[in-house]
Amino acid sequence: MTTAVITHRLEFSSFADTALKFATRFWFVVTVIGQLAFAFALASYYGMAAVRGDHAALGKFISHGYVAGDHMGNLAVAIHLMMAVAVMLSGAVQLVPRVRNRFPIFHRWNGRFYMLAAFGVSAAGMYMTWIRGSVGDIAQHIGSTLDAILIWYFGAMALRYALARDFPTHRRWAMRFFLVVSASWFIRIMLFLSIVVLNGTVGFNPAMLTGPLLTGMTFAQYLVPLAVLELYFRTQDRPTVRRKMATAGVLGVSTLLMIAGLFAISMAIWVPQVKAGFDSRKSIADTLSATIASQGVDQALAQYHQLKVTQPTVYKFEEDQLNSLGYQLINSHKYQEAVRILRLNTEVYPQSANTWDSLGEAYMNAGDKEQAIANYQKSLQLNPKNANAQKRLKRLGAL
Repeated sequence: MTTAVITHRLEFSSFADTALKFATRFWFVVTVIGQLAFAFALASYYGMAAVRGDHAALGKFISHGYVAGDHMGNLAVAIHLMMAVAVMLSGAVQLVPRVRNRFPIFHRWNGRFYMLAAFGVSAAGMYMTWIRGSVGDIAQHIGSTLDAILIWYFGAMALRYALARDFPTHRRWAMRFFLVVSASWFIRIMLFLSIVVLNGTVGFNPAMLTGPLLTGMTFAQYLVPLAVLELYFRTQDRPTVRRKMATAGVLGVSTLLMIAGLFAISMAIWVPQVKAGFDSRKSIADTLSATIASQGVDQALAQYHQLKVTQPTVYKFEEDQLNSLGYQLINSHKYQEAVRILRLNTEVYPQSANTWDSLGEAYMNAGDKEQAIANYQKSLQLNPKNANAQKRLKRLGAL
């Protein structure tokens, strides 16, 4: 073998090492920034809503986010949200090698906090899925439960090897633990990336959040990252040039896809959440909810019209306010009140397919099949792609 050939191979091996290091650091930086952005959006929206006592906001992005009188369920939601923010903040710090090397005591205590927070958020998530009730089908619930089991198992293994002072093995289990804890972050990226790539909500029902695409993502949210991590571990154990280049390529492409998904969800959800979080206007939904409880729905409707004329800048009058209130009433089995509130929403926002869809659900729960069909048909007329309206009409025998 000539000197030139040996030199060429050494140069290519050095290039493979550099490519793998760059791809790994690129993935790490994007992941940390993305999780911090998610944590900031959650803290801004739900934290500020909690401070203001805006219960309607708590149910906007979470299924059964707030249900009056369900103290245990509301506590589970609060724990889930608080621990989710804590997990992302402490997890981002825990991964930084310089923090681990320069501040080992902090690293150990932060790791313990991270583990407890992860166990808390997963346990609360299981309560919300199986007891409180959540969107999605049974397959998705099973997929989420498997993720929780992996969180508990990987966390236990990471702790076991840390106590045994086998730190190389501990770090591998800790990385697996981090990925399964981050599954809810990954699925959001996957979902919004699919919407961009497929140019719409293809493969799932956006209203009910069911369908084959979402079912697949429920398992892929942790299985795919774990598969990439195992590829990286295998490359570390058997570091051939070909494996290094292949792993660097997989990490690079994965990170670019993550960036695209992060941009999509930031523009669609996180940026609006931050803006809404710092919106100081009062919730008209909470105001009307209190009036319904004390004086009845007739007085609440009159109050809505009065406040909209006299204090239009003091209260939030967006479509989602009455919609959230309507679903709170449905969840509390106050179907007639829900019909009245959601009918008002169709009067205020007559061109919104969602308002008619929600009114149809209120009538369906109230046992008024004829009105449920009429309102679902109106929703479908405004949005022919409304899969939820199509599904409901088929169930009602109108399609």
